[in-house]
Amino acid sequence: MRLFDTYTRSLFELPPPPGPIRMYFCGPTVYQRIHIGNARPFVLSMWLKRWLEQSGYDVRLAENITDINDKIYLAAPGRSAELAAEASRWYVEDTDLLGLGRPDNEPKATETVPEIVDLIARLVDRGLAYPAGGDVYFRVVRFPEYGRLSGREGDHEALHNPSEEAERDELKEDPRDFALWKAHKEGEDTVWESPWGPGRPGWHIECSAMAEKFLGPVFEIHGGGNDLIFPHHENELAQSRGAGSEFARMWMHNGMLQLTGEKMSKSLGNIVPLRDAIQEWGREAILLFFMNSYWRKPIEFSDEVLEQASAQAETFRNYFVGLEHEPQEIERDALARVLDDDFNTAEALRLFHDWRARGRTDSLRWGLEVFGLGDLAEAVSAPAALVALAEKRKEARASRDFDEADRLRSEIEDQGWEVRDVADGFELVPK
Repeated sequence: MRLFDTYTRSLFELPPPPGPIRMYFCGPTVYQRIHIGNARPFVLSMWLKRWLEQSGYDVRLAENITDINDKIYLAAPGRSAELAAEASRWYVEDTDLLGLGRPDNEPKATETVPEIVDLIARLVDRGLAYPAGGDVYFRVVRFPEYGRLSGREGDHEALHNPSEEAERDELKEDPRDFALWKAHKEGEDTVWESPWGPGRPGWHIECSAMAEKFLGPVFEIHGGGNDLIFPHHENELAQSRGAGSEFARMWMHNGMLQLTGEKMSKSLGNIVPLRDAIQEWGREAILLFFMNSYWRKPIEFSDEVLEQASAQAETFRNYFVGLEHEPQEIERDALARVLDDDFNTAEALRLFHDWRARGRTDSLRWGLEVFGLGDLAEAVSAPAALVALAEKRKEARASRDFDEADRLRSEIEDQGWEVRDVADGFELVPK
């Protein structure tokens, strides 16, 4: 299997099965419910894990939860720990609605502080970090490959760290340097001890420590949104390699979700909460929405696009209604050809429609299950009360009372079902 690697700007060949394949994807900073754009790296990581396991790989996926961050302090002064714990639960609840399972490890920054302190100490001992006024900063000048991941190598101005968290520039030896440890400030309701005084970790060092704790000093894949390439992932790479670890062998970055051409973000105030989108459109439509787009490209979110995804879900669901077929050989190689070539889910979806058109029922059922869409292939039985209404409608049609038949059809549709006339009676299909 080959995946596009941001670091080399080329396709990275995974080792043959069984691997192992160890993956780390950056999860959310938890201070409110996640929006549908936040869900894209989660969906990508879970789909990739499921496909690799189908392909015979031994897979371990770690996906962190950032529960120490300036954004949380600002969102809940004096109660940041309480908000972070609550929002962590929201994140798990909301992503569970997607029906894709969970990562193998979901570490939290608050649970990894000893490992973070140890990693910072290793950097200080190697001369790649320095204490200053209770903070500790990474010394970029001592890491020559800094900027290579983001393509900013050698551009001094472009490498000034635009951190999401406030940093004291007056304490830095170089504007490119970034905080590993931050001294405790008035108003922050959480604090940990360290050799440099009380405080808490900076954002970037958290992921380096969590990845090493759960995946070891080297692992195959690091993923996340492409908005994390600089400075977050650039800084992760520098910290971990500076401390002596090989760290990630390849980097995959998904494109951003856009709303009317503009990146969806909490700061812009144009977010659509994931749970609201699932409630309105259904989880299958949301998954097909993501599947329709190549993972490295931006994806446009609109009612029109979701209506199309919802129609695709119904097309697949309707195919299986009342279906009888003989067992068939699964066309696994056809799906492998598109997914093993940079995980092209849009081509996989086109293949699913081809299988549907050609009556390759077992292949289609298997393929949908790989992507968490197996519910579309399940037989659904209508409630007995609706069956009774459909029987009455059948009788009304037989007696040519078409007004009553239309009324009963509307009553059935109001309850979320469609009645279809077939040669031997009727079928009830969820709308």
